[in-house]
Amino acid sequence: MRCKICGITSYEDAMLAINTGANALGFVFYEKSPRYLTPQEAKKIIKRLPPFVEKVALFVNVDAAFINEICRYTGATLAQIHFDADENLYNKLEISYLKVIRAKNRDDILKYSDEYRLVDAYCEAYGGTGKRLNIEWFDNIDCSKIILAGGLNPQNILELKKYNFYAFDVSSSVESSAGKKDAQKVKEFINNAK
Repeated sequence: MRCKICGITSYEDAMLAINTGANALGFVFYEKSPRYLTPQEAKKIIKRLPPFVEKVALFVNVDAAFINEICRYTGATLAQIHFDADENLYNKLEISYLKVIRAKNRDDILKYSDEYRLVDAYCEAYGGTGKRLNIEWFDNIDCSKIILAGGLNPQNILELKKYNFYAFDVSSSVESSAGKKDAQKVKEFINNAK
C-alpha cells in the first residue's frame, strides 16, 4: 500500500517519513494551515530529498499561474488541488495534478471515477482536521484509483485495507503537535498500511 505523509514542515520529518517507507510527502501552501510552509522553506527541504519520492504541493483557492510558479520554484512534482476548480484551471497547469474530493455524501466519492483522485471528508477547514469519512460509502465501489484521507490512524487503516485503495494520505494523526511528526506514529502507520 502506498502512503503519503502530508503536512511536512522540516527536513527531519521528511527523512523520517521516507526512511520509514513513505512514497510521497505533502507540503502545504495554504497560509491558514498550521502546517503552512513558505515556498523558500519548502525549496530548502525538497532540494535535499533523495530521488523517487513524490513531492506534493497542496493548494487552496489559488490560480493556475500561482500553482505553476510555486511548483517550479520549489521542485514539487505534483500539485494537489484541494478546492473546487474548473477545467480551465486544470488546462493551464504545467505540472501533474491530483483532484481532491471533499465528500459530503456517497455520491461525491464517485466524481472523477476514471481518474486517480484524493477523497477526504468535507469540513469547513481545509486539510489535517482528522475528520473521518463514512467508510460504508466505499462498499461495492472500485477504490483502485482512490487515495483515501481524513481521520486515518495506525489502528483504523488495518480495517480499510480490504477496500484496495490506491493509497492512504495522513497528516494530523501521526503528529505530536501541528506540523511536527511523531516518529513512532509515522512508523506504526506506514508499517500497518504496508
